Amino acid sequence: MELAGDDVNSREIELSGHIIDSLILPKVLDIIMDYGGDFQINEFQVGKLKSDISTAKILVENEDPKILDSILDELSEIGASIAQIKEVELLESPKDKVVPENFYSTTNHTTTILRNGVWLNVDEIEMDCMVVVDDKNKKTFCKPLNQIKKGDLIVVGREGIKVTPPQRPRGKKGVFEFMNSDVSSEKPLNSTIENIASEIKEIKLKGGKIAIVGGPAIVHTGAADLLSQLIKEGFIDYLFAGNALATHDIENALYGTSLGVCIKTGNVVKRGHRHHIRAINEINNAGSIKSAVEKGSLKKGIMYQCIKNNVPFVLAGSIRDDGPLPDVITDSMIAQDKMREYLQDVDMVIMIATMLHSIATGNIISSKVKSICVDINPATVTKLADRGSAQVVSIVTDIGTFMPLLYQKLHK
Repeated sequence: MELAGDDVNSREIELSGHIIDSLILPKVLDIIMDYGGDFQINEFQVGKLKSDISTAKILVENEDPKILDSILDELSEIGASIAQIKEVELLESPKDKVVPENFYSTTNHTTTILRNGVWLNVDEIEMDCMVVVDDKNKKTFCKPLNQIKKGDLIVVGREGIKVTPPQRPRGKKGVFEFMNSDVSSEKPLNSTIENIASEIKEIKLKGGKIAIVGGPAIVHTGAADLLSQLIKEGFIDYLFAGNALATHDIENALYGTSLGVCIKTGNVVKRGHRHHIRAINEINNAGSIKSAVEKGSLKKGIMYQCIKNNVPFVLAGSIRDDGPLPDVITDSMIAQDKMREYLQDVDMVIMIATMLHSIATGNIISSKVKSICVDINPATVTKLADRGSAQVVSIVTDIGTFMPLLYQKLHK
């Protein structure tokens, strides 16, 4: 079937980069065919050297313009751009927290738009947001729906938009070079963690920043002391968690238990189930975690090291929290914005044993941020990938195994 390419039923797209090694080209063809579309490869140039990029121009057709639009939407998310360059289309937001019907929904990949003949980089990129243009300052940036104001200029449609996902150049075999890696507990754990430790040290040598997203299992498994030490030694720059990690860390620091179980022996302590409430009460009495450290009632632990080493933390609350601690942000949108603020200059995120906080963080960060998700539950790392965080290195293992190995490799 010969495709015309000059009507509403067909559009020519362009691909550029390591489109073979990153499997972008076969993904493009799969998407077209899955939607019942047709295609014609008009131009294809293969890079001969490892450093060379490949390019392709593909004509995409479907008899239904709406299905064609759906195909183009899917293709844009993996880096395809429409060959016939047009200016980006903008419409004003009619009211706060409302955008035009045909709004462009962002990916977490590097994105640029064509405005007044200039390609502008979209700052603060994250997935599932709107692109807002500030013509006065010649800037464009992401905004989540709840931050949209009446009159904001919103990018709509798909014209004038370029998306550049991470790619896998030939010859690269580092732990972060492979997108969409399989989730498996049978990966070589020792070498994977050794590679992660090398990346951490390289980032810190360059003055980069690392955030850790942690769940209470870090304390339950006896790994709190190791995380505390990493914070003390300057490996960690930000901590994101919920009420549980902080509460059980403080419980451990005060009483040597987590959920009433002795960390050293694993034995249930008599009336130990009260310890986490006592811990919250102790901090409430002091006024805050920082005040408890300053008064000397909190002398060790993860939260103690955050205070002593000026490591900012965001404790985001939930409906199931006891207490919560006075430092917990109970408005989830305020907590999300605080996380968003800190994540702008982060080079790596390590997510450990917390499904909801890991997914929340994955939704906020750019795909350029090196990311590791460690959990004993494969569903956690699978959900991250399903949500679009394809850059995440997934490790299915017990936290009590991961943390000692990581600490050991960092001090090798």
